[in-house]
Amino acid sequence: MHRPPFDVLIIGAGAAGLAAAAELARAGTSALLLEARDRIGGRVWSRHEPDLPVPIELGAEFIHGRPAVTFSLLESAGIRAVDAPFARFTAHHGHLQPERNDFFGEVQCFLRAHADALQRDVSFESFLARCGGGLSKGARAFARMRVQGYDAADPARISARAVTTDWIRTDVNQGGHFRPQGGYGALMDFLARGIADSSVRLRMKTIVRAVRWKRGSVAIEGASAGRPFRATASRAIVTLPLGVLQISPGVPGAVRFTPPLTEKHAALGGLASGPVVKVALRFRTAFWEDLDDSRYRDAAFFRSPRAAFPTFWTALPMRMPLLIAWAGGPKAARVSAVETSDIVRSAVKSLTSILGKRANIDKQFVSAYCHDWRSDPFARGAYSYTLVGGEKAREMLAMPLRETLFFAGEASADQGEHATVAGALQSGIRAARQLLAVAGGQYVGSIERRRGGWQ
Repeated sequence: MHRPPFDVLIIGAGAAGLAAAAELARAGTSALLLEARDRIGGRVWSRHEPDLPVPIELGAEFIHGRPAVTFSLLESAGIRAVDAPFARFTAHHGHLQPERNDFFGEVQCFLRAHADALQRDVSFESFLARCGGGLSKGARAFARMRVQGYDAADPARISARAVTTDWIRTDVNQGGHFRPQGGYGALMDFLARGIADSSVRLRMKTIVRAVRWKRGSVAIEGASAGRPFRATASRAIVTLPLGVLQISPGVPGAVRFTPPLTEKHAALGGLASGPVVKVALRFRTAFWEDLDDSRYRDAAFFRSPRAAFPTFWTALPMRMPLLIAWAGGPKAARVSAVETSDIVRSAVKSLTSILGKRANIDKQFVSAYCHDWRSDPFARGAYSYTLVGGEKAREMLAMPLRETLFFAGEASADQGEHATVAGALQSGIRAARQLLAVAGGQYVGSIERRRGGWQ
């Protein structure tokens, strides 16, 4: 019987796919890593401009806390985690005021006190309507804004139980808030270099359209650089984003699985892919540092719950004339899928509503870089959140099928690790180790050779 040239096919060269490929490479297992884009990284996208000292992050940007997998990888790559300041100002009735740090603490106390009310899961919006009378007006606004902006979720759809679980165990005062020096793209490049001379091959501009599989056999069909493409292996790791996996068969952009992923229907129905629109605004100078007698010189974030783009942040500790505009959840959905020029105008208008006309933003504005993750055909959303009743969805999504298809990506990470690069990395490692465990000594190399990984 003819043996396929590769033992494993990996669909997607984002953080999860690259991490899985690196794990298989360490085991000496041959794999073909397929990526639809002309770049690696997936929802990590560091855009380098020659006249800027740091890249513009159009995708993932921050490291929240100190996830072991990320910091171990940073250490291996010789990349420093840069401490990102967290000073925040919020617009109230036309005036910028330092943001209260105790709103989140108030919300956490509220969630702990009312956790028993969630024996039956409901949406976060319903939960606030039923029990939120004990919160101050500011704390309620903060909670809704965090769900939309941080979780990229619709408060009327996200699971109140999932929000409660995540937020109660979050300590905003410990762990830190970082950026990888040189951007997340530097970490992706490090992973790619690690597999360059291994048993793993990377093939970009390769769009997978169909996956035919049965126990011990996988055949992939699609197009590579515009030409028909086919590849076979005995197993595959699927790292397609949640939004892509959720596309109905027959809809453009869908990947057709034969037989269909029936066992995954409940998992895919318990999660949603949150929309995010991110705009990097370049200016002639960092003019906000001089406003109001330099009051905002060390500001890291500017917020306004009413604005179309409610959150902006600076590049601190780097001082450069760049602000990132962020809209997530329903606000992102409202500005999504329109002309880029309209999105940029909306971001500039939002910033003007926060900083005031005195800032002369139109005269300072130079250019913008924009990405709408929901409209991205290879993402269909920024990252996942749990719907009402979807408590076990991530665990179900992560389960292999017939010891043949394995699943990775932030949506399959444990609750609390989801929606992060760390979760994607960890899921890729987990999927690769699941595969190696069931394969035993079938492939070149062995499980023992995997020792010495990131954690």
